Amino acid sequence: MNAAQLDLRDEARARALDVSGYPAALFPSAIRTWHGRMVNEHASSAVFEALARQLAEAGFPKELADACRGFADEERRHGILCGAVVEALGGTATASVPERPEFPLHRDAPPRAAALRNVIHICCMSETVAVALIGAERLEMPPGPLLELLTRIYADEVGHARFGWRLLEQVAPELSAAERTAVERYFPVAFRHLVQHEHAHLPPHDAPPRGEQLGLCSGLTARVLLDETIEEVIRPGLRRYFAC
Repeated sequence: MNAAQLDLRDEARARALDVSGYPAALFPSAIRTWHGRMVNEHASSAVFEALARQLAEAGFPKELADACRGFADEERRHGILCGAVVEALGGTATASVPERPEFPLHRDAPPRAAALRNVIHICCMSETVAVALIGAERLEMPPGPLLELLTRIYADEVGHARFGWRLLEQVAPELSAAERTAVERYFPVAFRHLVQHEHAHLPPHDAPPRGEQLGLCSGLTARVLLDETIEEVIRPGLRRYFAC
């Protein structure tokens, strides 16, 4: 795959974060962490843009597609915010980004069910996990500019997750038998992909001392929280409407 160049330096530097009160010895690790977040958050904007197109093509109300376009804008802002942390810590808010895999259109399913598969995977699964992980990180982070920044991202992620669950509440009861079966058939694939994706982005070790000040999470604790979120939040939520 060809790599594209992501350059958020100007937008990130305009944020001018003050990180003078944070442990400088951890800056290199924090740069790597926030750089990864910068890339992931910016990439998520394309996912929501594609979801907006799919919802529109499947005949969902225009306001739902418009909401997803707004989420795409928020994800781009998240990328800039994470880039601002990278720059403030002494890194550079640029990256070589491989071409993303093609957005799954699920041609094997009816159009409405195909769109719901992606709503579930993106909003009800991935964004719900993001809410749990970022929420836990916020509880450990001391007051300061990084907590304020993280709280802004957290608030948007809550909105993205709620969008998915509310859409399910509206649409799931009126699905045909064929549509319902098509959605349920996707769950094993979706859960497997969710776990693989999250594990690939979590560190395989605990956080260093004072790491919580800079958003360096414990990968071990985060894996436990991931499992708990799946079993105590996501699966029960889906079982309200589907066999899961």
